[in-house]
Amino acid sequence: MNTAVKKSVFPLIIRKSGSIALATAAVMLGVTANCLAQSVLTRHVREAATQVQARSMGRLASSQTMSLDIVLPLRDEAGLDAFLSDLYNPNSTSYRHFLTVSEFTARFGPTQKDYNAVIQFAKKNGLQVVGGTRDGMEVQVKGSVSAVQSAFHVNINTYQHPTESRTFFAPDREPVTDLAISLWHVSGLDNYSIPHPMLSKKSDFAAAHGMTADAVVPNATTGSGPSASFLGSDMRAAYYGGTALTGAGQNLGLLEYEGTNLADLTTYFKNVGQTNNVKVTLLSTDGTSTSCPASSCDDTEQNLDLTQAIGMAPGLASLVVYVGSSDTAMISAMTTHSPLPTTIGCSWGWTPADPSTLDPYFKKMAAQGQNFFAASGDSSTWSASNEAWPADDAYVVSVGGTDLVTASAGGAWKSETAWAGSGGGITPDNIAIPAWQKLAGVITSTNKGSTTKRNGPDVSANANYTFYTCANQTTCLANEYGGTSFAAPMWAGFIALVNQQLASNGSAPIGFINPTIYQQNITASTFAADFHDITSGKSGSYSAVTGFDLVTGWGSPKAALINALAP
Repeated sequence: MNTAVKKSVFPLIIRKSGSIALATAAVMLGVTANCLAQSVLTRHVREAATQVQARSMGRLASSQTMSLDIVLPLRDEAGLDAFLSDLYNPNSTSYRHFLTVSEFTARFGPTQKDYNAVIQFAKKNGLQVVGGTRDGMEVQVKGSVSAVQSAFHVNINTYQHPTESRTFFAPDREPVTDLAISLWHVSGLDNYSIPHPMLSKKSDFAAAHGMTADAVVPNATTGSGPSASFLGSDMRAAYYGGTALTGAGQNLGLLEYEGTNLADLTTYFKNVGQTNNVKVTLLSTDGTSTSCPASSCDDTEQNLDLTQAIGMAPGLASLVVYVGSSDTAMISAMTTHSPLPTTIGCSWGWTPADPSTLDPYFKKMAAQGQNFFAASGDSSTWSASNEAWPADDAYVVSVGGTDLVTASAGGAWKSETAWAGSGGGITPDNIAIPAWQKLAGVITSTNKGSTTKRNGPDVSANANYTFYTCANQTTCLANEYGGTSFAAPMWAGFIALVNQQLASNGSAPIGFINPTIYQQNITASTFAADFHDITSGKSGSYSAVTGFDLVTGWGSPKAALINALAP
């Protein structure tokens, strides 16, 4: 197979080098050659902490306990990129020959020697090893601030947050170690960005814009839930419409930064006269509690993710909620857990110090036949102040929002326009355009996308304030919540239907769908069959147009997309 074809199938994302800053840090710390000082390959210093916008408040108490996730780098990343190019090239003999977890570790994960060295490094520096696996490429530790500072040759300072009424802690320089190998990342060295759900409440939106709630958008009129609101089953009827596929035999995962109360899930189904037959498991990935007491925790996001995924795929073999405080811990667990979730929904947004932090795991997911769907956000056009990540990462499927109308309660799709809050646009994180968006016909003068940077979203689904939700064992609401939070788990459920059909044919799961759907749908006839093309409405700086656009991507799915992906 020629090189040109390989390069067109899977992207190679180049991360900015921090070698100069890291070398400077090493000199400042007086690290000598005898220490075999090694840098950490991703950035950790927050830009706000290096500028006057964040006022220094002192040091974090040296006795305070910190929990960290030490991530090892991929072995032979260039080889992995070449493997992925073949894996997603229909003309290659390796097409969709996915690796198992153990096979991936053997080829591209850390060696046992290197993994053991990191464990010994942690213990030597007074850090307690509390989790992690070689397959997961991580060592979870906890220890005092003083031990952390000594191990990584940093000071953990506190700062006044430049935009929020709180302080945050962060390292004053890039970490280095006396290990003989480089590390990829150390999660937990700062709390500058607090993850938040991609969820929007109509009353909050109205108050922020000086409007009445009823003036924001008309209530749903064709849903089968209370007050004609939409249920997860309505989304299944609108976007699939069949009965044969239920997600049977498939395993779905949800990423959640907080636990949930499954009693709320029971209440939801009881109130709407339905029965849930999917086993839901709450899994702590780093010791974070999986419970969500109503007095101190809001599980609206977590419960709606469950109802949308189950609504689309009511026959799933399993649905695991991966709960954690560290992004690397949760994503690591998703790439190693048995059974392996082949389709995953993420309805949270946060801003990492380095947007390439999770790329080794996202590449690993692609190699193992997994899909990661990320909500594109609810604050319109992406910008430096309007979080896009992780939806603008090149290795995830970014899911935007629409306003759906169905023909009747539990009925077929009738019409759809762009949702005004749908996140999208051009990456503010300087992520290079992936190969599939370089295909002729994707980026045009009409959709105003970038020809050099990542554009999003990739696909979309209903996100308007038209859903029924239950939360906190106190409140069930109709037509109050919306957001791309609803759309991401919908798509995770829809791809479970695709994987079920593939399995029935004795085939492997579809894997990362972006290389496939972009290549397929630049052909107009295929696109018309597979997607609802959203051509009306706008969000921020961009409008929905014919074909791919930066508000709704390719649009919402039609049932025919299942056959296109699983012939």
